[in-house]
Amino acid sequence: MMASQMISQGQEAVECGLCQNPVSFFCRRCGVNLCDSCLPDHVRAKHDVVDYASKDDDDVCFCDSHPENKCSAYCQKCDVPICILCVSIKHRSHEISELQDKVEELLKDISGENDRLQSFRHEMETLLDHTTKQLSSLSSFYQQKKDEVTAREKEWHKLIDNHVKKLHQELDELQKQSESAIQKQNREFEEMIGKMDEMNRKTTVLQKSKNVTEMQKFRLVIKEQKTLREFTQYTFPTFLEYKIDENYMKTYFGYIEKMQERKIPLLEKNVMPDPDSGRKLLEAPSVSSVIDTGFPADKKNNNRLYDMAVTDDQEVWMGGASKELKLFDLQGHLHRTVTITCRGIYICMYNKQVVYSDYNDKAVKISDDDTVVTMFTTGDWIPCGITGSASGDLLVCLFKDDQSKVVRYSSTGTVLQEIQYDSQCQPLYQLAWHIAENINGDIIVTDFKMEKVIAVDSLGIFRFTYSGRNKDLNVVSVATDSVGHVYVTDFNGDKIHMLDRDGRFLRYITPEGGIEGPRAVCMIGDREMIVGECLTGLAKRINILEEKT
Repeated sequence: MMASQMISQGQEAVECGLCQNPVSFFCRRCGVNLCDSCLPDHVRAKHDVVDYASKDDDDVCFCDSHPENKCSAYCQKCDVPICILCVSIKHRSHEISELQDKVEELLKDISGENDRLQSFRHEMETLLDHTTKQLSSLSSFYQQKKDEVTAREKEWHKLIDNHVKKLHQELDELQKQSESAIQKQNREFEEMIGKMDEMNRKTTVLQKSKNVTEMQKFRLVIKEQKTLREFTQYTFPTFLEYKIDENYMKTYFGYIEKMQERKIPLLEKNVMPDPDSGRKLLEAPSVSSVIDTGFPADKKNNNRLYDMAVTDDQEVWMGGASKELKLFDLQGHLHRTVTITCRGIYICMYNKQVVYSDYNDKAVKISDDDTVVTMFTTGDWIPCGITGSASGDLLVCLFKDDQSKVVRYSSTGTVLQEIQYDSQCQPLYQLAWHIAENINGDIIVTDFKMEKVIAVDSLGIFRFTYSGRNKDLNVVSVATDSVGHVYVTDFNGDKIHMLDRDGRFLRYITPEGGIEGPRAVCMIGDREMIVGECLTGLAKRINILEEKT
């Protein structure tokens, strides 16, 4: 009897999924019922084909001790599914639970883990897109680097050609000097020889003469004729050829920094708060207090107040044109002054202490009470903007020549991450200036040369740029709040640009009475910000949210 006939007996016949014939088999790969006629194609394709009657076997748990029985319970002590016979025999004294309860427990765990994995799927897609674009851009990137080397070669050839031309001209001039000096020497020798010949002729004549008077006169003359006791010998110029070795070429021509590998941790994303939940911005933000920092004006730009950092105790460190940092409370009372090694242009809080970038010493330094200690140096790169991160690291803006990047450092100066190029292997920054980390892990940077805000995610993958509503943003500093808003100071515009976490413009913030030349900006809790006026040296505390009712 055919399997299809057996299935149709005593029950409604099941039809093949590809035709109307009675079903005999089931293809697990295609998920369709098959008849005897449709079977061969799936067998040739090496599909997973089973008898129709056993197609649901994977959905049933069979007992290990009694393979012919389906499991209907679960032994908590042995941690195994069991059948009804096991319940009454082998596991009789054990704690037994419903199999469905265990199924639900396992599915809950599996679903939770699956949700965790799926939450990373977007991250993986972003990474895949990033690396795919990088791969497609590698050829042009490396060709660009080759072009840079070739340009350097041409520059050197031009310098060498000019230097060779200069040396040739110098040799031509020296040849003229040598010819002139030797010709003069020759004339002097010829003149001396001529006089000696004259003396010789006169002597020969007098040897045949008896004229004592003439002899007496000539004797006085010939005694006055001095012989040459020394003469000048001229040396010819020598070409001093410097030996060119590999180290010389690396030092003066340039070299290639090798590709490096660094592990960047993938952190689980926190649930982002709703930025509009219970928050209402004031239509007209107000200034609640003003701090006069008392910094002098520098001679070049009349700048006074550069940067600020708010402590956990709601106090504010100020950095200005003098080589000192000042700690004020929010009422404007000065509590401490720390002498530092440069102007306080770039400062932040790290482990409850104030940290600053020393652009002269190319180092990151920390104030330990009233003592300044170097945390680490930055090599050939000059440090600028600096901020602490949620992971406990430091993010530092660096530049060298025409290059700029953001580096994540550990507290001991270990480089954990470098952010310099986008997915097309093009530079992200021209001069990374100030920096902040957003609640979603984005790294927000202001660029001094490009006059824009540039955001990348925690992996360094480009997120967005912002250059003002009318492309007229004179950007300086940046800060973020607890719900992911981004605040950017506009120095020439005398206002603050407020963006959402994706870089979309929300509104301008200009308090009553205005702000003049805003540079530094920090958040104070969720409802206030403090903005530093660069030229006046005043720091204004601004209310931006309505009080909760």
